[in-house]
Amino acid sequence: MMLTLRNTALYLAALLMLGGAPAWAQLPAGATAEGDKVSLNFANADIEAVIRAIGQISGKNFLVDPRVKGTLNIVTNRPVAPALTYNILLSALRLQGYTAIESNGITKILPEADAKLHAIPVGKDSTPVTSGERLVTQVFQIKHESAQQLLQVVRPLVAPNNTVTVYPGNNTLVVTDYAENVSRIARIIESIDVPGSDAQVIPVRNASAVDLANLLTKLFPDGGGANADPSQRVTIMAEPRSNALLVRSENRSRVQAVRSMAAQLDQPNAATGMVRVVYLKNAEAVKVAETLRAVLGGGDSGGGSQTRSTTPFSPTASASNMQGGAQPGSTMQSQSQQGPTSATVTVAGGIVQADATSNALIITAPEAIYNSIRAVIDQLDRRRAQVYVEALIAEVNSERAAEVGIQWQAGVPTDGTTTVFGGTNFGGAGQNIVGVATNPASAGKGLNFMVGSGPVTIPGIGTVMNLNVLARFLESETKANILSTPSLVTLDNEEAKIIVGRNLPFLTGQYANTGGGTTPSNPFQTIERKDVGLTLRIKPQISEGGTIRLQIFQEASTVLQATEAGPVTSKRSLESMVLADDGGIIALGGLVEDTYEGGIEKVPLLGDIPVLGTLFKYDTRKRSKTNLLIFLRPRIMRDADASGTLAHERYDYIVGKQRTADSPDRLMRGESPMPELPPLKLAPDLGGQPVPATPQPKPLQPAQ
Repeated sequence: MMLTLRNTALYLAALLMLGGAPAWAQLPAGATAEGDKVSLNFANADIEAVIRAIGQISGKNFLVDPRVKGTLNIVTNRPVAPALTYNILLSALRLQGYTAIESNGITKILPEADAKLHAIPVGKDSTPVTSGERLVTQVFQIKHESAQQLLQVVRPLVAPNNTVTVYPGNNTLVVTDYAENVSRIARIIESIDVPGSDAQVIPVRNASAVDLANLLTKLFPDGGGANADPSQRVTIMAEPRSNALLVRSENRSRVQAVRSMAAQLDQPNAATGMVRVVYLKNAEAVKVAETLRAVLGGGDSGGGSQTRSTTPFSPTASASNMQGGAQPGSTMQSQSQQGPTSATVTVAGGIVQADATSNALIITAPEAIYNSIRAVIDQLDRRRAQVYVEALIAEVNSERAAEVGIQWQAGVPTDGTTTVFGGTNFGGAGQNIVGVATNPASAGKGLNFMVGSGPVTIPGIGTVMNLNVLARFLESETKANILSTPSLVTLDNEEAKIIVGRNLPFLTGQYANTGGGTTPSNPFQTIERKDVGLTLRIKPQISEGGTIRLQIFQEASTVLQATEAGPVTSKRSLESMVLADDGGIIALGGLVEDTYEGGIEKVPLLGDIPVLGTLFKYDTRKRSKTNLLIFLRPRIMRDADASGTLAHERYDYIVGKQRTADSPDRLMRGESPMPELPPLKLAPDLGGQPVPATPQPKPLQPAQ
């Protein structure tokens, strides 16, 4: 075979030299000319020899990578055009894992895996820059779908040696593959990347859009879940302002089914009026009824009527009246204690009755008026945010006192009586020398140095110790650091109050009827009880911007001493209106007090003598400092997750305190550990709110 091909080649070359060769006289071995076409017949031919043969036929210059090795089988049963031989070569090379890259008139043959690192053509949108068995890079701008999601569809369609990349910045998909495959991928992306179905508006003429949306949502569930079919999902929402339904679904048949069902339900009622019950989820029925009276009924002067029940009994108010007066700051009372329990509101063409027991509104009105009332109710019945307020009250007191004094006394007895007695006497009880001489046990605190010489009789007083010298030295220092951190949670625009202290009795009056005798009869006293300790009362109001307006009353009172009329207390209170950011710390106010007291008691002239004058005077000094600062930090809790996180933190804190307070040393055998709160767990059925878990019996470990 090879001899025949060689002879044929020599024959054709000879003809060419003689000038009588045909148009394809220079065909290489394995190629035969027939008119303007060529027949290829390469059986297990070396790949480099085939590339050289195709280069002679097509007139292209090839540069072969040294890694390109192997054999090719190319057989054409019918002659083909010379230009087609190049495409046949590209197809054969692709089957062997090689490809061709055209650049500057040279065609490079190299492994397919390295082709993307060379200058291959780059196209944009869905039209490739070339066709056939050529590698290209195509950039697809995804308009409606997610490029990341389309990657899962396109990646299996691309050869392992080629790449598919997602650029999330502008939602772009970059594909590097053969041109014919890129064209197929472009058609697939064009079919998938289509606009989704827009939300359709279904007007409701007779029924309430809110009630209809709740009913249709139950009939056509969303079908959520990781494995749910997106084409079967349908979203239905009510638009109260225009009394219409908003429906959206990827499946148009589902939208049509919702539209058909809504049309069947949206029928006029036979009666001119109906009675409906609307259960409120967050708002109070009585207050909503009053708001409807003011908005829809035009207020008290608008012709509407209103029937209210009397204000309910308030134990707090009654107890305050029994105690003989209101506490400071009592003008800011809770709205929930003042409101009525039921209300009947008559608006134009309808009646709204509030049932506080079930927190529901009973509405009697035609369809049009009911739809208007229901739209207002839906706007009012919103979940109210809560405010968690942390207060920090720091009070630091420091007091220092000093006493230095020397007193003299002398008495000269004569026949059991005193004829001469005198000396210096300073200070009060427990400090002066006369009181100590009468009762030595009454000497005050500190160092008391006494010198005496037997008893002496003083007229009018009696026999006392003849105390000649009393020297007193006392220095005292008192410090107090009081840190209070009360905290409380309340609804937006609702008052909250916390009191930590004692309730002490104060005598306000007394009376006794003697009845003409010496022994009083029917004695009685009137007593008023007051709270002494820490009181914090707040009322927050959240603005749209997230700031919190706080109405605050804070009082800190302590007992100083007890008297016959009752205890003596000191009080520090603050009442203010402030504006704070969510989570920000604000300093409400503070008291810084520095007091100095000093006094000298001395004998005239003698007390002024340097050094020796100390023997004839009594010196006392006292200095006290008080620092009081109040800080506040409010935090807004808009959902159940925020409330649950806060409750979990506080719960863990108190459990840690319980474990710290428990002692591992047991005095009695078999003594059980201190009771401890059970651990918390999150309940999915309660919206993630932490609930106490079932306590498990386990030994309590001592605190580290």
